[in-house]
Amino acid sequence: MTGTSLAAAAPTPVRAVAIPRVLSIAGTDPTGGAGVQADLKSIGALGGYGMAVVTALVAQNTRGVREVHVPPTTFLAAQLDAVSDDVEIDAVKIGMLQSAEIIGTVRRWLGRVRPPIVVLDPVMVATSGDRLLDPAAEEALRELARDVDLVTPNLAELAVLTGRARATSWAQAVDDAQTLARDTGTTVLLKGGHLDGADCPDAIVAADGAVHEVGGARVETRHTHGTGCSLSSAMATLRAGGATWPEALRRAKTWLTGALAHADALRVGQGNGPIDHFHELRGAASMVPASWSTLAWEQAAAVRADVDELEFVRGLGEGTLPREAFLRYLAQDAIYLGEYSRVLAKASALAPTPEEQTFWARSAESAIVEERRLHESHLGATVAAPAPQTLAYTNHLHASARSYAELVAALLPCFWLYTDLGIRLATRRHDEHPYDDWLAMYGDPAFTAATARATEIADAAALEAGPIERARMDAAFARSMEHEREFFARA
Repeated sequence: MTGTSLAAAAPTPVRAVAIPRVLSIAGTDPTGGAGVQADLKSIGALGGYGMAVVTALVAQNTRGVREVHVPPTTFLAAQLDAVSDDVEIDAVKIGMLQSAEIIGTVRRWLGRVRPPIVVLDPVMVATSGDRLLDPAAEEALRELARDVDLVTPNLAELAVLTGRARATSWAQAVDDAQTLARDTGTTVLLKGGHLDGADCPDAIVAADGAVHEVGGARVETRHTHGTGCSLSSAMATLRAGGATWPEALRRAKTWLTGALAHADALRVGQGNGPIDHFHELRGAASMVPASWSTLAWEQAAAVRADVDELEFVRGLGEGTLPREAFLRYLAQDAIYLGEYSRVLAKASALAPTPEEQTFWARSAESAIVEERRLHESHLGATVAAPAPQTLAYTNHLHASARSYAELVAALLPCFWLYTDLGIRLATRRHDEHPYDDWLAMYGDPAFTAATARATEIADAAALEAGPIERARMDAAFARSMEHEREFFARA
């Protein structure tokens, strides 16, 4: 690239916009599952306005590629200029670039226009494992990776970019992503979808090595065509809308998981079909709010499994937990409940309806009166100092009160996880169980009903929220689940 590189220039601050204008630079897919067609669907599904510049015309379907026609780079440059001469671009997503000449054309345009957000999906390796680019193009793409804000390789592409063997474990993949981020100075979206196992983690890996992991469960479907295209364009849209990269990943992953879960119903093609980009909009409106809480709970599957395996939880259910460990837990829980009740009062103050105000106010009263009675019956007048885990959790809840939707998402695990444990552990209750009163409280039908109502409220808030607010809801829920795990682990 001639002139000043993008990496050397002062970064352009991200200016959140209500409807991000996002440009996709990629090839085509006439069946609509990948390339610019998938990008445009993803951008629209997540609240953006999509535009497209075509790098190649691809004759393909769900069973494979038949032929590729690459227009002259002069025409590519003309398309790029036609858009940027007229439209203010908030983000750019770059997909398939077939040659060093094409990559150079795009880099020169980026250097001149300097869009605020640039996301690169480095299409370098076919599903068969064959390399798609010649060595000159691969090197040009490595250099382009230095000039963008986010690069989203799959594991095969990550191996090419780092010059290493393809990762076969999550730990190895994280190390490779940290190497790429450090060497390029670019944030990396690490995708774990091509690893084996039921878990499907992704992560944002910053240039300083920081890793922001987002867990998830694998969706069993063969219809994954265009997943990489769709995720990268979703990330560009959400970031332009004001989300941080970790917030964008949480929201995009929730959306993408749903798109994969609904893919089979599309029945498009006879091969590896597309995902359902508009699953959140399709069908009855009632399907949308249910999807938020269900997916949030599914995304926390790994944390829930960790909780079940904790020595404290196992001992609590079996009645073998040492008394001093239970008292340590109750002492911290009493401190937690004092702050928790204040957060519930904040939810009541922010609630949009009298009915919801009443629900949260009664929950606050219950936290103070009903549940504290349990603590006092065991602890008496004992007062403990707050543990770091307790402070971290309550600080997170208070910080989540910047909006009603985010706050109710943060509060939901305080209901749901305890109800889940209470119902499952209730089968172990007996008159001589040393902690029967704890099991009885959280397995009580009234608490189960309160959890159901809190879930309904959170789902309704998700329905009203925009994509950025939903991303914050996802993050708040996930963080509360992690705090619950650490709270139990500390005991």
